[in-house]
Amino acid sequence: MRYDFAPMEGLTDSIYRRIHHRFFPGVDRYIMPFLSPTVHRSLTHKEDRELPFADKEDFVAVPQILTKSAEDFLWAAQVCADRGYREVNLNLGCPSGTVVSKGKGSGMLSDLAGLDAFLEEIFSRCVLPISVKTRLGLTQPEEFPAILEIFNRYPMVELTVHPRVRKQFYDGDVNLEMFRYAHENSRNPLCYNGDLKSKADIEKIARQFPQINAVMLGRGLVADPSMLSQEPADAAKLEAFMNELLENYMEAFGGSRNAMFRLKENWHFLITRFSGAEKLWKRLRKTTDLGEYKAVCGEIFHTLPLISPENVE
Repeated sequence: MRYDFAPMEGLTDSIYRRIHHRFFPGVDRYIMPFLSPTVHRSLTHKEDRELPFADKEDFVAVPQILTKSAEDFLWAAQVCADRGYREVNLNLGCPSGTVVSKGKGSGMLSDLAGLDAFLEEIFSRCVLPISVKTRLGLTQPEEFPAILEIFNRYPMVELTVHPRVRKQFYDGDVNLEMFRYAHENSRNPLCYNGDLKSKADIEKIARQFPQINAVMLGRGLVADPSMLSQEPADAAKLEAFMNELLENYMEAFGGSRNAMFRLKENWHFLITRFSGAEKLWKRLRKTTDLGEYKAVCGEIFHTLPLISPENVE
């Protein structure tokens, strides 16, 4: 089984990927948070930083592209190829309102003729192999068979399916029956993504769908960064990991304010691993003082018991 770390905007940036890989081996590939090209045909300073040359990293990373323009996609894919990447991933799953309103991400699933034309253009001209990450549709899972019929026309490296529709965002149950439909009818290799919070969850999916050879983990792996490592991390290792992230973010952002803001996004998931964390989590969310931030983090790591990943709700 191959393990991919899902692209999570504001969480799994280049700093996080590098430090996570060093602390917690086990991820086979990191899918980068999306690059959204424009007609200006240039990378912003942030995009340039977040798309390092592939040979500068000692792990495998795959750039993800978010756009509804075939020409913009092809330009971005060429940039990725020039930087040494061997694959690009097309984002057809982002449920964000601002993304969908522009007809991007999962918004592209509402216009099947337009989606087909877009895929025809990029698959016929792209310099790199293309994988795709998708949802089941916009509002109803019954939309998916028609979407999959279009996907089957194109030679994807892999199709990652998050079996929810856009309107669910990340709420409610995943639709395993519709993923089974993909399992039985996709002509492209499949990767499963959705609600994998422990190794037991991964094993369950592997038993249910034996033909898939890859899973993608997101929120569950942020909450339990060592999920794929041989040994689960204790509080001391999690503390060292978070301290390393803080130091690197402070250097990258030129101060503590944005660094703490970024790490509070991370803590939103990690805090679920600690029992009785409500009061400390409230203090952590409110603080803007670096000293207090460090003190509260220390109190969490040194006084609260860790919850086994299998018991996290």
